[in-house]
Amino acid sequence: MTSTAVSASFRCLACGASASLSQLASSCASCGGLLEVHADLKAWGRSGAEWRDLFDRRRAALPSEATPPYQRSGVWRFRELVLPDLPEGGIVSKPEGGTRLYPGRALGEALGLARLFVKHEGENPTLSFKDRGMTAGVSWAKHLGLADVACASTGDTSAALAAYAAEVPGMRAIVLLPHAKITDEQLSQALHYGATTLGLDTDFDGCMRLVTELTSVRPIYLLNSRNSVRIEGQKTIGWEVIQDLGWEVPDWIVVPVGNAGNVSAIGKGLREWLELGIIGKKPRLAGVQAEAADPFYRSYETGFRERVTRVAGETAASAIRIGAPVSHPKAEREIRFFDGVVARVDEAGLLDAGALANRHGLALCPNSAVALAGAAKLRREGVIGKDDLVVVVATAHALKFAGTAAAYHRSGARLANPARRLPATLDEVLRALRV
Repeated sequence: MTSTAVSASFRCLACGASASLSQLASSCASCGGLLEVHADLKAWGRSGAEWRDLFDRRRAALPSEATPPYQRSGVWRFRELVLPDLPEGGIVSKPEGGTRLYPGRALGEALGLARLFVKHEGENPTLSFKDRGMTAGVSWAKHLGLADVACASTGDTSAALAAYAAEVPGMRAIVLLPHAKITDEQLSQALHYGATTLGLDTDFDGCMRLVTELTSVRPIYLLNSRNSVRIEGQKTIGWEVIQDLGWEVPDWIVVPVGNAGNVSAIGKGLREWLELGIIGKKPRLAGVQAEAADPFYRSYETGFRERVTRVAGETAASAIRIGAPVSHPKAEREIRFFDGVVARVDEAGLLDAGALANRHGLALCPNSAVALAGAAKLRREGVIGKDDLVVVVATAHALKFAGTAAAYHRSGARLANPARRLPATLDEVLRALRV
């Protein structure tokens, strides 16, 4: 990737104004609207079949010491369609992506989803899908010569930001977190990677407001999903799913929704592949929220006539505990374009779905369980058909939420599996195994 036939720029979602990709602002200077990365990808001059062949050859290439990062990354495998202006030498990769697509089998049968697959993004380097966005965002910040990058976070974004910034000599990661509202496992990641970590007496939405103000008065690169460069990395989730399925397009892709960046990213990537002829069918998108943090669902229920915000309540799905999704306009567009739906699930439902998935060996976080419970609910309601091919995007690993899991198994919940304390004798062990 030493030279490119295509360059990208920002385009305002609201007014259509263009801006250079080198600008630090994450909103339109003309109207304040959200920006997105735009490039004429057809200028590469490849057919859909040629793109598929190229991506298959890259995935099949055996890794070695000399293998460039894009051939070992599930993001940079698609590099021409991610950030065409980024020189190959500027890529900051761990590598990320290449996560497994697990067939649901017995789990799908238990949920009534006969053709269920789970894309486990918890298998990324920092155990969440955020790594796909951060490889793009931090690479671009490095390309621009920036020393400071920042985010507000409910936990996973901060871990990814800190990990990728640590790969760049002299780059500082600045993290704004809602104090005592993320797990210790998530907090420890930002601390381990050396981020300047600030716990604020507010919720995520308050942290988001402050980091936006901070990056507007200092030359600090904002790397929340408000920055659409990050979205360019995350859109590869949908691409990788389709390649994993041997280029079969699923009937449904189901995604948990917090700040709405993921459903926005996946939708954008799928639209681009439709335009390039890489795929010829539109999947349907489903976004799912926890009942305690459901502003996007409430907006959907009004037919998107109203953009609802709320104060998010307590939920085990803490990474999507967000009351004012920044990417709402983008996510709304993708739900409309892909004939999508938005659902919500209650706390007991999401916890039981997570426990069921974990019982089947998938180790999903509570936020992923929201999407799984939502898929099962949509199947019960007849929205998802009995023979539909359904892919649930699992956004993070269960190990980031060990306390939540332990509390569930102590609670006496339907699928609880508590440890039992016994005297240290063989008779007691044998007695317990007979029960």
